Amino acid sequence: MNIYDFVNPMDFRYYGADPAFFERLRPFVSEAGFFEYQRRVETALIVAFRELAWCSGKHADEILNAFNSISAAEVYEEEKRTGHIVRALVNCVTRKVSAEAGNYVHLFLTSNDTTDTATSLRFQELLRDIVLPDLLDLQDTLIRLAEQHADTPQIGRTHGQHAVPITFGFAVALYVDRLGGRIGMLEASRQNLRGKIAGAVGAYNALSLQLPRAAVLFEKLVLSYLGMQPAPGSIASQIVQPEYITDMGYAIQSCFSVLANLADDIRHLCRSEIAEVQEEQSADTVGSSTMPHKINPKNFENIKSLWKAYMPRMMTLFMDQISEHQRDLTNSASQRFLPELLTAFDYCVVRLNRTMSALRVDQQAMHRNLMASKEQIIAEPLYVLLALQGCPNAYERARKLAREAREQGKSIMELAWQDPDMRGYISKMAPEQQQILNDATMYLGQSSRRTIAVCEHWRCEATNLRSYLLQEKAALGSMKADRFRRLFDWIGRVEHGEPLPKDFCPAENRKEFLEEWIMKSDDN
Repeated sequence: MNIYDFVNPMDFRYYGADPAFFERLRPFVSEAGFFEYQRRVETALIVAFRELAWCSGKHADEILNAFNSISAAEVYEEEKRTGHIVRALVNCVTRKVSAEAGNYVHLFLTSNDTTDTATSLRFQELLRDIVLPDLLDLQDTLIRLAEQHADTPQIGRTHGQHAVPITFGFAVALYVDRLGGRIGMLEASRQNLRGKIAGAVGAYNALSLQLPRAAVLFEKLVLSYLGMQPAPGSIASQIVQPEYITDMGYAIQSCFSVLANLADDIRHLCRSEIAEVQEEQSADTVGSSTMPHKINPKNFENIKSLWKAYMPRMMTLFMDQISEHQRDLTNSASQRFLPELLTAFDYCVVRLNRTMSALRVDQQAMHRNLMASKEQIIAEPLYVLLALQGCPNAYERARKLAREAREQGKSIMELAWQDPDMRGYISKMAPEQQQILNDATMYLGQSSRRTIAVCEHWRCEATNLRSYLLQEKAALGSMKADRFRRLFDWIGRVEHGEPLPKDFCPAENRKEFLEEWIMKSDDN
């Protein structure tokens, strides 16, 4: 099929149009990729059966080999007959193994044990391996830009009007800080994605036939193979509690809003009458079909436009929290579009990073725009300094001076020096305070210091997160049987009469038990 026969522009214009980007995300967001994650969940179950000696090594190998040979196309072809996608997967596997081995395929599971756990697992790894590193790359770009322009004066703007000076680096550092907070929220939501191995209504009915006392521990064992945990109380319906995916979706959307805000701010600075920054574009880029002179900030506009397209998807996620009793199908179709949200988001992260990396900053234009209001923006420091000197009604006097200066075409300070009473207050001010009143570019507050401090903080946080993500991937990529010996032994002891330490049996903190694995790997 030709890519341009597709309906979704994400496929033919964005995701599918960039081969490198496509190949990076395809293992996570494609339907074939999703079947790979379902395979991993189903095979983790078989590994647990083998280790507990519930099935022979021969039968386990049969099943594992069969799962490795199944394609998404085969499963979809089988679904045409069954009308059920997970049963189609099971049927495809059981046809490739002996009848005895086939009994163990999907045993004790319901469809959502497989699909919901696979969904959480693939998003955990998509965020870990692609999205978070891309966000950290964007943050690094913003940090470099902020530090480079930590001392570059720029007029601050509120309500589209000139306010008081800042530095361009300070303006960018605000987004470094906002983005850093969203990255932290996204990582926390990633860590909190959950799975389940609890059967048709979440009460371990089928599994309890084999493990009347320790079914909850078996769930922990299978999920631990995948580096996952059940819900905090090891309780579910037929589906994983939906709040964890909702939280992840909110973290994505909230971060997406920060990108859109940054893109919009930079787009406005590209305006002809402002012209403080400019997108770097190739000599062949066309800005208009009829106006040859046009250079449009299209990358920034595109990011905001995609944000508008995907922001309403958050409402769908909120509605997907509702599922009647133990489960209905009203979220089945809608949740299939969730990978598209992460694809669009990461596309915008990469595109914004590429554009910000090549941003041209015109310091002369920034100075020109700042100087255009230099006679007016002195009103704030004048009023504050007058108040500190004890001048009555300092704000009102400065406001009137500003109005008179506009009407007479004079500077505020020129009128202030002409007022004998005000001149007396000004003459008592420290030389550095008077210097600020004479030079608006000196009125920068803590812009430079906050820029440097914020950038240093988030550079350190980013380094730590990058390191952890790589360590987690390495730890989960080398599964060792001794890591699970405690769970194997625990299952046996509980089944032979030892009580669970707590009936509530809370889930472990995922990051803590993974960090324990990482430490042991480092020791070895």
